[in-house]
Amino acid sequence: MTLIRLDLLDLILAASLLLANGAISLWLRLGLARSIAIAALRMTVQLLLLGYVLTYLFAATAPWLTLLAAAVMVGFAGYEVMSRQDGSLAGVWTYGIGTSVMMIAGGLTTVFALTVLVGPDPWHDPRYALPLLGMLLGNAMTGIALGLNVLFANAKREKAAIEARLCLGADRWTALSHVIRQAVKSGMIPTINMMAATGLVSIPGMMTGQVLAGADPLDAARYQMLIIFLIAGVVGIGTLAAIYLGAWRLTDARHRLRLDRLSKSEG
Repeated sequence: MTLIRLDLLDLILAASLLLANGAISLWLRLGLARSIAIAALRMTVQLLLLGYVLTYLFAATAPWLTLLAAAVMVGFAGYEVMSRQDGSLAGVWTYGIGTSVMMIAGGLTTVFALTVLVGPDPWHDPRYALPLLGMLLGNAMTGIALGLNVLFANAKREKAAIEARLCLGADRWTALSHVIRQAVKSGMIPTINMMAATGLVSIPGMMTGQVLAGADPLDAARYQMLIIFLIAGVVGIGTLAAIYLGAWRLTDARHRLRLDRLSKSEG
């Protein structure tokens, strides 16, 4: 069995389903019609460009090109973390925290999977490395963005309680412990829900793609389990690290709450 090729007409017919979303927006006056159109156009352009870039990278199999592509992916993921938050740290801190955490957690997990678990030859083969890194980053940035958003929002809302604990002699980690727990939980819940629903409610994209390409369903299931385990690990570690870095930035060495370090529009 080979993967069925889609032509332009197939894509146009599938895209016509977005007209229903636009109609709903207009009917309920949601103001989303323009956003839907822009998002669809942006996704189309991005995927076409990605297809051309990956075709070149897969043919070249040059380690430095794979590393460059990975760095670009991490950079954009860090930007998405920052842009998805209602509140953020002033300056480049939110971008820096998200980017550095995803680079370390996502990069190390990807290398671990390629060298120990999957074992392609060479291990840095972009056909394996880049899609795997992309799946890990996509899920990690959601968990990190949610976690940081909850951390900053709850720190502002519970400012009086946090400062009261600090005045009573608690260190910054103790004073912020309840806020940190809520933030980590918020960041991890989507992944936990995804794991609980996978196989019963939904068939994940990777498994679907392999089955459509003719792979044995049991082999596809094993690969999908591997990916989900890796995703869960990256989300948990990345969310925890980002939130602790965010909490560290929201306080100082004298154990004071520093909400002035949030952006002016949010602080």
